[in-house]
Amino acid sequence: MSRKNKPNFEPLNEWNNNPDNWKWGIFYFNKNDKRIFPPKRSRMLGWTINFANPLSVLVFIAAIVLAIMASKYLNHR
Repeated sequence: MSRKNKPNFEPLNEWNNNPDNWKWGIFYFNKNDKRIFPPKRSRMLGWTINFANPLSVLVFIAAIVLAIMASKYLNHR
């Protein structure tokens, strides 16, 4: 995405505050938002995953697989 097409702060804030972009109130799902890790509803709590972005889903799955592999490795030591 070029800088020309990149939305400014206002649409990003509106997307984040729109309840239609939050499935069951906890999963962020917005196809218009290309960010992998947008802020949570309460920005003080950090970031969440945009489940509408395929890359963010892959990152999420990779992190879970890595955590499971590390856990199994450390338990066998």
